[in-house]
Amino acid sequence: MSQPIEVALEIGRKRTFATALESPGWCRPGTDEDGALEALLAYAPRYQAALEGAVRGFRPPRSVSSFEVADRIRGNAGTDFGAPGAPPKDDSRPASARDLARLERILRACWAAFDRASASAEGIELRKGPRGGGRHLAKIRAHVLESDAAYLGVLGGWAALGTGHDEIREAFIEALAARARGELPDVGPRGGKRRSPRFAVRYAAWHSLDHAWEIEDRATN
Repeated sequence: MSQPIEVALEIGRKRTFATALESPGWCRPGTDEDGALEALLAYAPRYQAALEGAVRGFRPPRSVSSFEVADRIRGNAGTDFGAPGAPPKDDSRPASARDLARLERILRACWAAFDRASASAEGIELRKGPRGGGRHLAKIRAHVLESDAAYLGVLGGWAALGTGHDEIREAFIEALAARARGELPDVGPRGGKRRSPRFAVRYAAWHSLDHAWEIEDRATN
C-alpha cells in the first residue's frame, strides 16, 4: 500500500484550507473539512503538471481516503478571506540542505507555472466573475510581484523599491538559505516574527499557483 498523504487543515468559521504537508503549493479551500479535502484531491493533477518533474514520485491520489489529517489549525479572519495564513506545526522543523534543495525546486516550479499561465493569457481578456469582479492580467502580475516582495521581507530579506521580479525571487532564495542556516533570527529588528523556511516556501508557492490557476480558469471561455 502507498503511504498516506499527510495534510493539515486550517479551519476558519466560513472556510477551511487543506494543505499537503510534503507538497508546498498544493493547498485548496472548501466550506468545510470535507470540501477542502475534495478540492485538494481535484487539484492534484494540476499540481503535478505545475511541478513539471521538480520532484520525483509525485502521483495524484485517486480518492480522499489517501489523505491523513496530521494537523488541525485554528484559522482566523485571513482564512475566511481566502488566504491560508496559519503555519502547520510541521513547518517549525529545521530544514537541512537536502530539504532546502527540494523546497527550492518546488518553489521555482510554482513560480514557473505562474509565468507560463501569465504568458499564455497575454492579449486575452480574462473572464469576469459572476458579479463582474476579478483583476486584469496586468494587475494580477503587479499583485504577485508586490506580494513576493512582501514575502521576502517577512522571511528577513530585502529588495529596493522597483526591483524586478526575477531579482526578488533570487533574493528570496538567498534569504531562504540564510534563514535555514540560522543567519537570520526568528524575530526582526522591529519585533516582527519571521516565517520559517518551510512556511515561507509553502505560502509563496501557494500564492503563485493560486493565481496561475485563476488566470488559466479565467482565460478559458
